[in-house]
Amino acid sequence: MTPKELMLLIESLSPSGPVTDSLTEALAARSKRPKKAWYRHQKEHWLGWLSEYDGPGAYDRKVYQGRTADFVYNHIMCPPMILWLGEGVGAPKAIVEEAANACLAAGRTLPRRCATIRTIVPWSMIEERLQALRLDCPKTEKPSRATPPKLLQSKSMNLR
Repeated sequence: MTPKELMLLIESLSPSGPVTDSLTEALAARSKRPKKAWYRHQKEHWLGWLSEYDGPGAYDRKVYQGRTADFVYNHIMCPPMILWLGEGVGAPKAIVEEAANACLAAGRTLPRRCATIRTIVPWSMIEERLQALRLDCPKTEKPSRATPPKLLQSKSMNLR
């Protein structure tokens, strides 16, 4: 899967991500200097980031041809961005919550937090669910707005 194909499939996802929103709030509360993001939600973050993937983008990336969606996912350094994709494609709620809690327990560095989420929500899990979306949406049409199952805050979740 290419980054462009990933972007088209992400367009079909709901921006909602209650577990991701809770993680974002918990990480901001721990930050010494929380920043106001340019995006309203992680879907918008993904789409903005991927729309500039063929160039240096806002993060002054080196431009390489032939990168895969797998590569993109495994090199993102934003824990809520990674978690939202799992939540957005409908990964089981218990897994999404486990990843959020593990992220909060993983220490202060972005690489460690991101790697912790990816260990619990690996690209293979994301790709499997994205492929199902791809099969549901003919290539000649824009994907319809798919809404993931409603996720409710669980009492077992310790995001604060």
